[in-house]
Amino acid sequence: MKWVIRIVVVAGLLVALVLAGMRWLGPTEVQVTAPVRGEAVQAIYATGTVEAGITVRVAPQLSGRLVALLADEGDVVKAGQVLARFDDSDVRASLSELQARARYAGQQFERVQALSGRGYVSADQLQQARANLDAARATLQRTSEQQKFMTLKAQVAGRIIRRDGEVGDFIPVNQPVFYLARGQVPPRIDADVDEEDIAQVKIGQDVLVRADAFPDKTFTGRVTEITPKGDPVARNYRVRVGLPADTPLMIGMTAETNIIVARRANALLVPSTALSGEGVWLLRDKHVVQQKVVVGAKGPERTEIISGIGDKDVVLVQPPATLKAGQRVRVKTSPAAAPAKAKGATA
Repeated sequence: MKWVIRIVVVAGLLVALVLAGMRWLGPTEVQVTAPVRGEAVQAIYATGTVEAGITVRVAPQLSGRLVALLADEGDVVKAGQVLARFDDSDVRASLSELQARARYAGQQFERVQALSGRGYVSADQLQQARANLDAARATLQRTSEQQKFMTLKAQVAGRIIRRDGEVGDFIPVNQPVFYLARGQVPPRIDADVDEEDIAQVKIGQDVLVRADAFPDKTFTGRVTEITPKGDPVARNYRVRVGLPADTPLMIGMTAETNIIVARRANALLVPSTALSGEGVWLLRDKHVVQQKVVVGAKGPERTEIISGIGDKDVVLVQPPATLKAGQRVRVKTSPAAAPAKAKGATA
């Protein structure tokens, strides 16, 4: 009885070894699928930032220390409305001194003018007195204008979308304190497109937009502007994408854009994983052959094939790197082997 049990065990081990050998030494197992027809979308990818349609930067013309903030982010302001005030004590002191000098110059001119009428002073002295008066008045006028610069006003009507600065901060010349979104102009995206792709971008092309803040949503836009001069350092061009007024994207968000440059209906599509170098692997009579193809639009899931294969070809979904032309393979029976519905390719 013991010998019978031993024989059965050994036979079982031999069978297992044979099956394992057939599995490891037999034909390579592969997944296959048939090409499908669908829409191929060729697009150019670019990243950008959501901006207000028209942004006005409000900055001081003279440096100074902020002493009052009269508006804040989100406020709607009118043209000419005072937004902030700067410390103008030095300017006021200079203004008082210059006013005194201007009064003295005026009195001096009147005295010299009276003496000139009596012949006691020369014409040159009278002219000098007039020049001193004009210079004093001009300096006073210039300082008076400078005092106006210590009050920051809105150049246009709009909504404050950002404020940089707090009371007590020293603000240099031309450093924006407020950013105004002018009127009711819809937001836009400023995207940087590589110089290799810019020739394909045209005004009016549709744009698909995604943002991390809305991971499950795709927004639509349209190319509205293309800057004629690119950045020679970054080697890109700025493209402005107009958005609908009701787009929930917030100003300052980073957005991913796909500028659609071509759409082709009834395109031949294969899984993107089927591509191997410049071609794909085909199954013909249980053997594999490598076929070169011309690729069109590429997407994460599917890729357009312009030429090289046809609708009736059988394509390996994920060809092993060790495949050799003419090698015999075994088709894996799984749902992946069945043709999938066409969803299109997006480059």
